[in-house]
Amino acid sequence: MRKIEHIGIAVQDIDAAEETYTKLFGKGPYKREVVKDQGVITSFFKCGPNKIELIAPLGVDSVLHGYFKKHRSGLHHMALAVHDIQMEIDRLVKEGFVPVSQSVTLGADNRRIFFFHPKSTEGVLLELCQLVD
Repeated sequence: MRKIEHIGIAVQDIDAAEETYTKLFGKGPYKREVVKDQGVITSFFKCGPNKIELIAPLGVDSVLHGYFKKHRSGLHHMALAVHDIQMEIDRLVKEGFVPVSQSVTLGADNRRIFFFHPKSTEGVLLELCQLVD
């Protein structure tokens, strides 16, 4: 693991959330991106060396659709940057962490991503991410 790559916050209204976080950080997002495979729109803010990702569903096919049936807007996941995503997946599975993802997919911000279930990570959805070369 290299570092905490970003903190993901699930929101229902990306525009309202961007307005809130723009006021909070004193500057707007540096990037907005649709991730079609996940059915979400993302918006990234920088806060010092850290990144905050706002994630909103685009419809009922969104990976967040079920999330919002049980939860309100708020902390969704912690993403860790890795050098070799497959090596880290194999290591964590061997250690007993439970995958959510079936395979590595392409996520926002030009990253390969994979998720582990909160039940195996003390209640936090864990995302591994590796920058695509």
